[in-house]
Amino acid sequence: MLDSDHPPLQHFFILLEHVLRHGLKPKKGLLGPKKELWNVLEAVEKYVPEAADITASVRDLPTVKSQLGRARAWLRLALMQKKLADYFRLVIEKKEELLNDYYEEDALILSEEAVVIGGLLVGLNVIDCNLCVKEEDLDSQQGVIDFGLYLRDNSHVESASEGVEHASMTAVLDQKNYIEELNRHLNATVTNLQQKVEQLQTTNALMKEDMAIAKNQLLALEEENAVLRQHQDSVLEEHQRKLLNAKADMNLERETLQANQAGLDSLYTEVRRQLAEEVDRRQEAEMALKLLEKDIHEKQDTIVSLRRQLEDIKAINIQMYNKLQGCESTLKAKVDQVAKMEQRLAQLTSSLKDAELK
Repeated sequence: MLDSDHPPLQHFFILLEHVLRHGLKPKKGLLGPKKELWNVLEAVEKYVPEAADITASVRDLPTVKSQLGRARAWLRLALMQKKLADYFRLVIEKKEELLNDYYEEDALILSEEAVVIGGLLVGLNVIDCNLCVKEEDLDSQQGVIDFGLYLRDNSHVESASEGVEHASMTAVLDQKNYIEELNRHLNATVTNLQQKVEQLQTTNALMKEDMAIAKNQLLALEEENAVLRQHQDSVLEEHQRKLLNAKADMNLERETLQANQAGLDSLYTEVRRQLAEEVDRRQEAEMALKLLEKDIHEKQDTIVSLRRQLEDIKAINIQMYNKLQGCESTLKAKVDQVAKMEQRLAQLTSSLKDAELK
């Protein structure tokens, strides 16, 4: 099992990153979005639901901040999932939908060599990897590949004859594992193709049934169309007959209306004359009403003045009555005095007579 510290594995990820980033389109303008490898890898989950777990895990990584770091983490998780070859093959197959917007035409991933690279990646499925992505610094610049590890030295040439048998055995085992993995991959592809063929056959049978049903429906619709045309012709004839009858009725009604219109015109003239007379009478009545109102107002003013004069006369009468009462009392007193004086005079007269008699 390989871990993150294995140098050839580190070199593999550096080379794979260069392959995938080769030919990326530059940013258009100062404000345009930059084309990133992460955008391509993020779109894989639209076609393979299994890739959604990897994408979600990469988004949740707290130590990865940049787009390039997320792409590196995604590649490592795909390798541990042993689906890196499948995802790479999917990206190549969907290049018109995924890659044309992000890569230039001369990009390595758009060339024929990409198919060869995809076949080589299939051999990685026999390798078990345990990569701790959280502890790696994926945002910084990756190291330089030390090609000295892959160059033969003199001691290796001298001992080549001794280890040729062991190397041959290792190569045979590697080739066997590669062929088995390739066979598994091809079997899966054949199974998928067989399923697609069965689906296409089922779809074709359904389409044939739908076509037969559509033909039957078309024949039924044609028969219904003929019946509808006959019905339309009969309805059209009936409509034309009704239209002629309606025109005759309209002409008769027009003549009746014209006669009624003449009678209405004479009636209207008579009504207007009566209305004018009524208006004149109403104007005369309004004029008489106005004069009557004026006369009433004048009489009301006269009544008010007469009431005032009556009140003044009443006041004078009261004063005269009071004076009369005073005069009557004075007169009564004087009458009493006269009566008393007459009595006294009578007494004096009788006294004088008595005196004369004596």
